[in-house]
Amino acid sequence: MVNPEQEQSNSGLRRRGCSYQKGDFLPEESFKTWDNYTAALVQTPHRLMDRLLTRSGDQAELDARARSQTQMKKTLTWWDLIWFGMGAVIGAGIFVLTGLEARDDAGPAVVLSFVVSGASALMSVFCYTEFAVEIPVAGGSFAYLRVELGDFVAFIAAGNILLEYVIGGAAVARSWTSYFASLCNYEADDFRITAHGLAKDYNHLDPIAVGVIAIICVIAVLSTKGSSRINYIASIVHIVVILFIIICGLIKADTDNYTPFAPYKVRGVFKASAVLFFAYVGFDAVATMAEETKNPAKDIPIGLVGSMVITTTLYCLLAITLCLMQPYKKIDSQAPFSVAFQAVGWDWAQYVVAAGALKGMTSVLLVGAVGQARYLTHIARTHMMPPWFAIVDAKTGTPVNATVTMLAATAVVAFFTKLDILANLLSISTLFIFMLVAVALLVRRYYVTGVTTAANRNKLIACLLTILISSCVTAAYWGLSEDGWIGYCITVPIWAAGTIALWAFVPQARQPKMWGVPLVPWLPSTSIAINIFLLGSIDKDSFVRFAGWTGFLLLYYFFFGLHAAYDTAKEEEKQWKNVEEGEEMKKGYANNKNGSVAASDTS
Repeated sequence: MVNPEQEQSNSGLRRRGCSYQKGDFLPEESFKTWDNYTAALVQTPHRLMDRLLTRSGDQAELDARARSQTQMKKTLTWWDLIWFGMGAVIGAGIFVLTGLEARDDAGPAVVLSFVVSGASALMSVFCYTEFAVEIPVAGGSFAYLRVELGDFVAFIAAGNILLEYVIGGAAVARSWTSYFASLCNYEADDFRITAHGLAKDYNHLDPIAVGVIAIICVIAVLSTKGSSRINYIASIVHIVVILFIIICGLIKADTDNYTPFAPYKVRGVFKASAVLFFAYVGFDAVATMAEETKNPAKDIPIGLVGSMVITTTLYCLLAITLCLMQPYKKIDSQAPFSVAFQAVGWDWAQYVVAAGALKGMTSVLLVGAVGQARYLTHIARTHMMPPWFAIVDAKTGTPVNATVTMLAATAVVAFFTKLDILANLLSISTLFIFMLVAVALLVRRYYVTGVTTAANRNKLIACLLTILISSCVTAAYWGLSEDGWIGYCITVPIWAAGTIALWAFVPQARQPKMWGVPLVPWLPSTSIAINIFLLGSIDKDSFVRFAGWTGFLLLYYFFFGLHAAYDTAKEEEKQWKNVEEGEEMKKGYANNKNGSVAASDTS
């Protein structure tokens, strides 16, 4: 593969971010003429089958870094990653959705909802960590899925990852305005512009959210290490405020508010868990920073797992505190902690809470900006998105084009769209991706081309299908049956049987080199089951929106992404073939030379 120095010599000067040249967007052979494009469309079935059956490799993903022309700077340690992890996660989810879900779905048992969603997120963290250690690239789950499940699945997941970041960033930016208004003793709508000609849920325009995103964009573009320092300072302040909420809130606790503990029963707990996954969105952004980590084998496991354990603990303590301060039916859905302190007579505390929430949401926006740009960068390296997005600025060492583009999209959504429209759709995308990463980990452990026999491959496929189908049926039964339980007595043992069969009858074809997920296949299989189960608790309208977005991704893939990726892959194959032929010619020349020397010595 071509290294960055070769790229520089080939192009003369390294490219600066946000500059462009002819061919930066669709440089592949299929798009050079209309005849080429027509011929490519005719070959769509063949090309799709090729991409479906072709998996990338660890080294191929590492080599793809050269297409960014400039390497990202390795400046991060496990300490940076822990704070990035907490900064990415602790934000609008805990400060907004906790009150909404406690009041409407779970009651005081919302703490159990956080335990369920936190346990599921932690299992996903383990799966991410093994991949990130062995494939330390900016692509995160896109790169991992491309290696194990192929281009097509990786692209569909990648599209949902990008949607997740855009929607999540927009939602947090809107919440930022709400807490800023609270800090200034105003209503949030006082800082928004009402456009009467637009639809009801899209007519409260939010210029402050756009301004905050613009500032975050500048910080993210200038330096990853600088972003880390700002996040570090903001997160420390944030943790102090959270500890203040917990300690002072418990001083005003009333245990009578914990009765009844679970007014909406078990269904309410799991329904809230599905929505509260919003509160854990963002930790996967830390995995995208593996390329900029000094020692991935050490730093990534400590950073990812450590930040998730701390975050889940804080979430549970905050949920307990909130429900002890106020009866669950009186909890405010927009600013629950601020109103709770008002209710117990500590009006001044609302300003501390609002300031802490602003710090937390600023960190979430910053880490999200860093993570989403690196996802887009690596997707563009494969040419599934235009390679212009893959350019890394030579001066700052950051992907300027990808950062600006993603935050511009986030700003547009934040300007128009209300938070409650976005939360469930965001959770669907996240749960779907986490499930795919767990499947990919099982494939990675149990299937290696040329090592796994056909019989073991077929056993693996059968076990995976058993795990997936039984989990889907369990989720569907949960969604359709209000009080039934007989179905679980069938589906859960089938899931367990599939996992036991995988553990007992399929030998692992690969062991992790540096750091591995414990309890394989049980942990990733459980992660699959929980993620799919939580999907069964999300409303139908959100699935309709999810299907609409996935349909748009398929259209883009079939008309552009597929052909660009196919051409790029074939060009790489030619390069490798030429390299191999060159090596063979050198060997042949050396053998002939040695033979001639030997013949002359004999004579």
